[in-house]
Amino acid sequence: MKISAIVTCYNEAPNIERALRSLKWCDETIVVDSFSTDGTTEIAKEFTTRFFQREYINPADQKNWAIQKAENDWVLILDADEEVTDELRNEIIQLSEKSTLPCDAYWIKRFNYFMGRRIKFSGWQRDKVIRFFNRKLCKYPDQFVHEEIVTSGRIGILQNRLNHFTYRDMEHFMAKMDRYAKWSAIDKNETTGKITQFHLILKPAFRFFKHYIIELGILDGYRGFTIARINAYGVRRRYIEMKKIRAL
Repeated sequence: MKISAIVTCYNEAPNIERALRSLKWCDETIVVDSFSTDGTTEIAKEFTTRFFQREYINPADQKNWAIQKAENDWVLILDADEEVTDELRNEIIQLSEKSTLPCDAYWIKRFNYFMGRRIKFSGWQRDKVIRFFNRKLCKYPDQFVHEEIVTSGRIGILQNRLNHFTYRDMEHFMAKMDRYAKWSAIDKNETTGKITQFHLILKPAFRFFKHYIIELGILDGYRGFTIARINAYGVRRRYIEMKKIRAL
């Protein structure tokens, strides 16, 4: 069984080489770039001849388009700030050597790194994504945030993990949270009732409490506090953006 790897990216010069090096064992690697301006393009072209540039609408739309470019049925999708560990590579290679696989898509857990350190709590300890799948039976739903593969087949889980080097610094974290808040406002606007202080104060407060106390972010120290605070900010920002949509 041959495997096609896909990476979508925009201005990921600090990360893209690490991601692509971790995919060199795949039968083909496809990069879809959203017109980067920081040198990402030049780095990516050193590692693959299957390089495309396409206007970015949202993550699901970009990935669905890239999946159609794959020459093989089985696809491994990686974000540019992720890395396939040696253990995960070996596990997938062993699966690919079987005549048939028991499942049509697989969850992959992630080790998440923030501000130079692995985050062991803060809700990130249970992080997992569906990234290895049969493209004939799977696709991303039409939504802006928290997109996850949907499939008509069975879903399994791999034992080994991806490394995820999320949020290079505070500025990067805040920018991504602002972008996700706007997309989330679009996704949830029609299913959200009147926006009240419950949405603007209580929901953000509970999000902070959830990450910092319930999910033990306090044990991640300053990084855990930062994760909880910015996630709370993101919830509040979602409803502020929703109010802007409704005012148009």
